[in-house]
Amino acid sequence: MLTILGFVMIATFLVLIMMKKMSPIAALVLIPALFCVFVGKGAHLGEYVLEGVGNLAPTAAMLMFAIVYFGVMIDVGLFDPIVRGILRFCKADPMRVVVGTAVLAAIVSLDGDGSTTFMITVSAMYPLYKRLKMSLVVMTGVAATANGVMNTLPWGGPTARAATALKVDAADIFVPMIPALAMGLVAVFLLSYALGLRERKRLGVLSLDEVLEKETADETVLVGAGGGEERTSLTKKTTGGSGPGTAAVAAGGAGADAPDAPDDPSASDDDGFQALDPHRATLRPKLYWFNAGLTVLLLTAMIMEWLPIPVLFLLGAALALTVNFPHMPDQKARIAAHAENVLNVTGMVFAAAVFTGVLTGTGMVEHMADWLVGAIPEGMGPHMGLVTGLLSIPLTYFMSNDGFYFGVLPVLAEAGQAHGVSTLEIARASIAGQALHMSSPLVPAVYVLVGMAKVEFGDHTRFTVKWAVLTSLVVLGAGILFGII
Repeated sequence: MLTILGFVMIATFLVLIMMKKMSPIAALVLIPALFCVFVGKGAHLGEYVLEGVGNLAPTAAMLMFAIVYFGVMIDVGLFDPIVRGILRFCKADPMRVVVGTAVLAAIVSLDGDGSTTFMITVSAMYPLYKRLKMSLVVMTGVAATANGVMNTLPWGGPTARAATALKVDAADIFVPMIPALAMGLVAVFLLSYALGLRERKRLGVLSLDEVLEKETADETVLVGAGGGEERTSLTKKTTGGSGPGTAAVAAGGAGADAPDAPDDPSASDDDGFQALDPHRATLRPKLYWFNAGLTVLLLTAMIMEWLPIPVLFLLGAALALTVNFPHMPDQKARIAAHAENVLNVTGMVFAAAVFTGVLTGTGMVEHMADWLVGAIPEGMGPHMGLVTGLLSIPLTYFMSNDGFYFGVLPVLAEAGQAHGVSTLEIARASIAGQALHMSSPLVPAVYVLVGMAKVEFGDHTRFTVKWAVLTSLVVLGAGILFGII
């Protein structure tokens, strides 16, 4: 009976969030609470939830302060020189443009937020793709796949969800997987190189002067970001159809018109293209090397496990805010600017305490695992890591990360333990499919990507799925080859 109720609870949860009848937070709280009453354990709901909250508090703290930290780093301009450097590297060579797209998306993905990554990447690269008449699905496909690999960072979502669902340390999942994830990132760069060569063969290599001479009229394109209320303005200006022009782009809806480009495009820092508003009030150019050093130190400490990740990001966020914004009103403004992301993510984690607490406390997970163990052929039991990795590719595409990590992964972990496969191996294998997940129709950020790039979602899907599946298989294969999974 518990087996059936467990699967019905998970199915109900998945259907409601996939059909958008309930938000993930509401579904994570209300559905398990209702089923807890159904199985006759309603009196124990409080202790299940409190135990879950206690287990998940470190993960919630890590996510909270990691979002604040990287949000502040973007605000103060840590990534601006990287963006400008990538644009200088790209010039008007299609191959360089595609590789630059992959590099930029991977770097900006450090903030752990897919929407921010896509807004910055498309804002920076869209003018180049349009002026060179390059395929925009190449841009969206490469950006989504690169972000998918980087989305496995402990503060990105999947790793935190896996740690939350299985009650393990996120660092114990992520750090050993770094070599496999690095191979996945290499695969993305090789893919971008190959696609770039294909675009170069189709279009050739032009100078920016030659490209700009083809433009005969001013063009202003407004592309929706997110729900359609925020907008990013891409403005292209020509001088009589024969002179160089400009493209001023501001991410996140903060537009800024750039002055006309000089006669020699290479004389400009970024060839006339601006990815981030260079005049925003939050920039701290005099503190650039402090912020860069702090970020390197923070990532090094995380990899070396000098302190728990939540403590590292708590200290890092506090230090970054204090040094960059010494005045209290400015600190409050920065925290408020990122409060929505913080609340959405940490709220989800604490809501998950209800789901995982009920699933575990009532014994549903144990009964479902027993059934699953019986259903898996005996010969496959010792290879549950491989099974989990393969299942993560389609399952995280056809369902949300919430559904997979909180609904399916605990069952796979229990089944793996019955065959001697550690929970950590199952957790590591579960993040292999994230390269494909970021193009799932259930991921809100992908609509920011295709909306800003003016690409049909169906076109993006047809182009991206095969390459994203290949990248996920590279991550899984490397994990097995290196003995991580």
